[in-house]
Amino acid sequence: MKLIILAAVIGACAAGVLPGYVAPQYRGYYERPRAALERNAAIIRSVADVNEQGYHFGYDTENGIQAEETGHEANGIQAAGGYSYTGDDGQLYSVRYTADSNGFQAQGAHLPTAPPVPEAIAKALQENARDEANGIFDDGSYHAGKYESGVFAARTYAPPRLVAPFRKPYYF
Repeated sequence: MKLIILAAVIGACAAGVLPGYVAPQYRGYYERPRAALERNAAIIRSVADVNEQGYHFGYDTENGIQAEETGHEANGIQAAGGYSYTGDDGQLYSVRYTADSNGFQAQGAHLPTAPPVPEAIAKALQENARDEANGIFDDGSYHAGKYESGVFAARTYAPPRLVAPFRKPYYF
């Protein structure tokens, strides 16, 4: 019994000094090329103003980062602003945004945009809006009156009959 306890204590001590496993892709420390510039960048301009009408803030740093935002309270907080910075590839990235009851909406040349609505979908949406304006509401449920013209054709349609091929029985 003492031998088992002694072995367990020695095993626990040995396991405590082993290094933890780190997957190979996480072993090295990666630092972005511009990180050294950004780490010690001084603030060149800083503006902050808060009053009853709203707020405004802005700042510039010596490494080219700029940000500015203005907001006020109206049905929640409504804000508009933007920021710009130089990416690791040397390109200047700029984003303008608004944030209000419609959510956060950002615009920038590098941001992806939604594809255009297909023509068939646009027509269907226009037709639905026209029908609703005329008091026609389609909730998706079945109404026999909508399908009267196709009922006869559906009832007379006979699916093709599949007949299994004739097989002779096996004799041993």
